[in-house]
Amino acid sequence: MSTLALAMRDSSTMVRRQLKRLIRYPSMTVQLIITPVILLLLFVYVFGGTLGAGLGGGRHVYVNYVVPGILLMAAATAATGTAVMVATDMTEGIIARFRTMRISRASVLTGHVVGSVVQQLVGMAVLIGIALAIGFRPNATAVEWLAAIGMLTLFVVAITWLAVALGLKSSTPEAASNAPMPLVVLPFLGSGFVPTDSMPTAIRWFAEYQPFTPIMETVRGLLLGTPIGHSAAIAAAWCVGIAAVSYLWAKKTFNKA
Repeated sequence: MSTLALAMRDSSTMVRRQLKRLIRYPSMTVQLIITPVILLLLFVYVFGGTLGAGLGGGRHVYVNYVVPGILLMAAATAATGTAVMVATDMTEGIIARFRTMRISRASVLTGHVVGSVVQQLVGMAVLIGIALAIGFRPNATAVEWLAAIGMLTLFVVAITWLAVALGLKSSTPEAASNAPMPLVVLPFLGSGFVPTDSMPTAIRWFAEYQPFTPIMETVRGLLLGTPIGHSAAIAAAWCVGIAAVSYLWAKKTFNKA
């Protein structure tokens, strides 16, 4: 069997391990799904009337606007769970056990990434379903839906590799739980909940040039038909860049551990 085939076999084993862990301990998955849902309901039903009026409509307008921001926040929240699981593996000795076995070293990290990506996409599907139930009305074609799903998947892969790197660098699971928290704030400091042109100049400049804003604008444009401009290319570049840097960082840290 070739080296590549062995690596793929080992990676599939680690993916099954990670998926079984998610099934065995569903509380983390449930929490990562419930938190964004609560935020969605809070912003739509508590703030949606006022914020929607600022967009020239009401609550029904705001639910369409806010869903892309909540989707990215859901992924950022899930990154915390990924970082914690990686840090737990590193501190509880299971990685040392894996090192004594004849398996691909990369497969350990691949298992975490693929398992987390599956978890996050399932959570996003649930979130979109609830959003549709409370008034979210995208007008996207099938091709636009596929493009939006592709962009969200690319973002999830990037943010997951970053979470893996942060988990590897954390000394304890508790420290790992705090490391990705700044990511949760970025949708607020972008176009996730209000348009950037309503912000003070300094904050608006940051909001327009941070990575989450072009991703949210791309997803919003694909699903709702709003202008995208250069956001799609910028969003893809951010996602690929974050994924590449985070992968190299995680690989280097793992090999040194």
